[in-house]
Amino acid sequence: MSNKLTRLNKYLSEAGYCSRREADRLIDAGRVTINDSVPEMGTKVAPNDVVKVDGETINAKHNDFVYLAFNKPVGIVCTTDTRVEKDNIIDFINYPQRIFPIGRLDKPSEGLILLTNDGDIVNKILRASNNHEKEYIVTVNKPISQTFIQRMSSGIYLEELGQRTKKCNVTKIDRFTFKIILTQGLNRQIRRMCEYLNYEVESLKRIRIMNIELDIPVGTYRELTPKEFSELSDLIKDSKKTFQPRQNRKPKR
Repeated sequence: MSNKLTRLNKYLSEAGYCSRREADRLIDAGRVTINDSVPEMGTKVAPNDVVKVDGETINAKHNDFVYLAFNKPVGIVCTTDTRVEKDNIIDFINYPQRIFPIGRLDKPSEGLILLTNDGDIVNKILRASNNHEKEYIVTVNKPISQTFIQRMSSGIYLEELGQRTKKCNVTKIDRFTFKIILTQGLNRQIRRMCEYLNYEVESLKRIRIMNIELDIPVGTYRELTPKEFSELSDLIKDSKKTFQPRQNRKPKR
């Protein structure tokens, strides 16, 4: 680590502990200390400072980064706070290093989610999230009309969120199933859009994030291939990290 001061949220991110967004939440909750004192938001870390989260010392940045694609089952919660949620993604995967999800996929949904211990790439992906595609297969509770397809595609004003969804690509697959490609990530966006049109989502599966496609069984994970990581790096522009992939694994249970 260099001799310059580093903002606390950036320090935790670069150490591979969590994303900057999650670091801000931990700091605000008083769970982070510097030299055993609770800091204010925006505090900077000096090279010799001792940073702890919940009493655990956080080491400086390392280069053993991991990039995983995981097929999340229904019922698993995308949180790193293992004290709160029993069915959380971290305990389910039981990876030998600390990792955290990039973004979210809600509890009733399944499918592709990326996980890493590289806080820097999380920030880059999340900052660019409104410009990159995520693809879903959705089943609803009644026959899909052409009007439904047109209105979903054109954008819907979600009053509870105070904004209109962006235009998107929606394709009917069969009587009750459609495919949708989003370039934004509003909270429960697809479910809210369907509810607005008086449809209920019965199943929702994410099958692609940018260039990464879902190709593994439910409940398993794999590391990104060098080709996938290279393409992902191009999509988020200034990422320069590289890694060596390891063989596919199933979670330890």
